[in-house]
Amino acid sequence: MPVRPLLALCASLIFGLPAHADPVSDYTPPPVTEWRYISDQVMGGVSQGGARAENVNGTAYLRLTGDVSTENNGGFIQARAELEQGFPAEAQGVVLQARGNGERYYVFLRTRGTILPWQFYNAPFPTTDDWQTIRLPFTAFQPSGRMLRATPRPETVTSLGVVAYGRDHRADVTARWIGLY
Repeated sequence: MPVRPLLALCASLIFGLPAHADPVSDYTPPPVTEWRYISDQVMGGVSQGGARAENVNGTAYLRLTGDVSTENNGGFIQARAELEQGFPAEAQGVVLQARGNGERYYVFLRTRGTILPWQFYNAPFPTTDDWQTIRLPFTAFQPSGRMLRATPRPETVTSLGVVAYGRDHRADVTARWIGLY
């Protein structure tokens, strides 16, 4: 068996992720130029960083860099895209392509049910120096509190973010949201 299908099969067995899934073809993600940077400074934290679009071999990617600090009740930097409408109801998860500095990063989702600023759903993903395609099923997203439903409904998603979160570390991740499956 070739290496890539073997890795997909291993990820499917270890993490419960689908090895292959058909893409949802009628959904186009927002371009990276529409993503905006947000940090914990909006609530008094001291994390610093930035997000910018980068061209990698003719394709636009989003690069999130900075220093995440948990001082002063902080602990995140993120780049977020607001969505004009929710995802199609038949979508099973999000697909992104990413590489980074070996740290764990997150995809955050906000929905029509995440009313308070500190509410979200999150799913972690590891990074390496090599590009990898990451499939995150909606069942992998954990709610930030008990007031949220256990799994987000795709049609209620209002934003998607790439986030460095939860611990003191240097963030450097480059990602491209491919779409849904």
